[in-house]
Amino acid sequence: MIYKLFPFLLWFTNYNKEKLSADVIAGITVAMVLIPQSMAYAQLAGLPAYFGLYAAFLPPMVASLFGSSRQLATGPVAIVSLMSAASLEPLATAGSSQFIAYSIIMALTVGTFQLFLGVFRLGLMVNLLSHPVVNGFTNAAAIVIASSQFSKLFGVYVDKAPHHYQTIINVCKSALHYTHLPTLAIGILAITIMVVLKRVNPRIPNVLVAVAVTILISKFTGFNNDTFVPVDRIKDARIVEAISLFNGDIKAIKELGTLRANLNNDLAAVKKEEKEHGVHIASIKELDIEHELALLQARIEQLKGAAHIKRENLRLIHFSLPKDAGESPVFYTDATLPEGLETDGRKWRLKISNKTLDTANLKMIGAGAIVGEIPKGLKIGIPKAPENTSYLAAFLQLLPFAVIISLLGFMEAIAIAKSMAAKTGQKLDPNQELIGQGLANIIGAFGQSYAVSGSFSRSAVNLQANAVSGVSSVVTSIMVALTLLFFTPLLFHLPQAVLAAVIMMAVIGLVNTSGFIHAWKAKKSEGIISVISFVCTLYFAPHLDKGIMVGVGLTFALFIYKHLRPRVALLSRAKDQSLKDALKAGLRECRHIAVVRFDGSLIFTNATYLEDKVLEYIADKPDLRHILIASRGINDIDASGEDAISILIDTVRSSGREISFCGVKEEVMAVMERTHLIDKLGRDNIYPDSRAALESIYQQIHSKGDCGDCPLKSYMPVEIQG
Repeated sequence: MIYKLFPFLLWFTNYNKEKLSADVIAGITVAMVLIPQSMAYAQLAGLPAYFGLYAAFLPPMVASLFGSSRQLATGPVAIVSLMSAASLEPLATAGSSQFIAYSIIMALTVGTFQLFLGVFRLGLMVNLLSHPVVNGFTNAAAIVIASSQFSKLFGVYVDKAPHHYQTIINVCKSALHYTHLPTLAIGILAITIMVVLKRVNPRIPNVLVAVAVTILISKFTGFNNDTFVPVDRIKDARIVEAISLFNGDIKAIKELGTLRANLNNDLAAVKKEEKEHGVHIASIKELDIEHELALLQARIEQLKGAAHIKRENLRLIHFSLPKDAGESPVFYTDATLPEGLETDGRKWRLKISNKTLDTANLKMIGAGAIVGEIPKGLKIGIPKAPENTSYLAAFLQLLPFAVIISLLGFMEAIAIAKSMAAKTGQKLDPNQELIGQGLANIIGAFGQSYAVSGSFSRSAVNLQANAVSGVSSVVTSIMVALTLLFFTPLLFHLPQAVLAAVIMMAVIGLVNTSGFIHAWKAKKSEGIISVISFVCTLYFAPHLDKGIMVGVGLTFALFIYKHLRPRVALLSRAKDQSLKDALKAGLRECRHIAVVRFDGSLIFTNATYLEDKVLEYIADKPDLRHILIASRGINDIDASGEDAISILIDTVRSSGREISFCGVKEEVMAVMERTHLIDKLGRDNIYPDSRAALESIYQQIHSKGDCGDCPLKSYMPVEIQG
């Protein structure tokens, strides 16, 4: 019981200094990869980069302490980060305090669901996601994740469109209009360093080297050259007016949003009052509020569209700055630039997001984007509820998305853990791993973490570094804590393009086209589902949950169809003396004996299907005298199935024919015994296997020498095949 509650105590069995040394080195090595990766993944999740460090602090340690895998490296991962962002985008603006609060509550919700599954030993729920669906989803997600970094790689800014492919089209248009070549160059340099070092020696922390080199280049070449100026330093009245109009739209949206929140509260109060008084029909007051809410929503959407157009137009404007502008820089557009004025040679742009612009402190971008200042210290505390929302309301709101993220995240984690366990010989407990992942997300939320899972790349690094136990993950967490406490200034000049490059390199390993081919070869229907999941995930992105739900829906539809219409085959003797599907193998059938194989459990969904097929065979073979049901494929039978067999016996015998069974499994036989169906059938009509059945039936049917060339005559069965 102690080891169940505290599985990490098992680490210290036969533990020594050599193992501790290996774990410490492995932990430091993983931290070198985790720190830059976590910052990149945080931005993928729609959060400031430093939130990745918060997600890399507590979760790795907690997951290793309470999980079952000793080498699994937990923390921010690409797919979970993207899923988290996609789930929360309809609820709040990415990067806002509201969005951050929702992200942390999402981690809490994901962790609670995973812990629930683990405690109640429901790890098998992960099987709801079939491998073809996950393969299609993962390949599409990898493409979405990689392409989502194009804007940072080219140094352009665009608003997100309803569909990801529309966003990428807008990025390409902006890149043609303006690409910041130093940003693109430093991104390509980072990719080159990581690729070359990985080929030279996989043990070299290529991500860390790329980050270190590009930070030095960024710092000493003036890669980032942003400046802040008041609006009166922009010498173009049209631009100043456009900024004022944009701010007016954003302020109006915010005011209408507050009014909408108040009306929603009023509507909830009215519905509660009506419920208390037993009113089941919407009142006039309720309808008035709903009407007003609809008008408000329409007005908000209209303003958002107008703000989007103004924002995109402002982003397209290039400003020029005079050479040696001094401490009071003045910015000109092409239309207002004085003739003959010498500029600094840069193309300056206005930094604009979906917030109001501070006209006293406008940010002008003159070069590449960097991470910037990272708050020092550890953030430990109770997660805050989103504004105007209770914990319970937020939890219930996020639960549907959290279920998908939980299953996907755990599926990734357990797959990694199993592959490592195959190499180390370690015993895994999937339910204990769920508990570890759940606690990692729950406790991580108290350290400002967003949803996390097991990482394939970092787990591989951990294994290659000869990690022996979860002590390596504890060391990794300590290294991240030290970074947050003392070394965050070193990351100030880290280019955003390098973080984009880190993500793109990390998700390359997720692309697995052979998975489609394998699924197609195994079963064409599975291959089709895998491709449809892939296409739908790409189309619906960034709403990735829709893509995976389509795949899951198709899988269940196929599963139900198979149970409604299981395979029923007529068998005949092949050259190797085995029984095979006569239609598929092109074998001649006996006119008097039908050997029928039913592949599937005989339950309520298909109970009458066997009877329908037998009656169909009787209609096609007027000389048929005996029907043998080969029952090896019947694994289970319920009340409906038992009743169907009883009716089938009556139907066949009333037509002057006989029926018998062979190879009946113990579970099915037990049901037949309890319901006395075996007495109705007759114990003499149940045979242990096809050999005994056909020897007896053949003598009964062909004792008079009829059908001398019967294909079953010289049957010496090995087993039922086909």
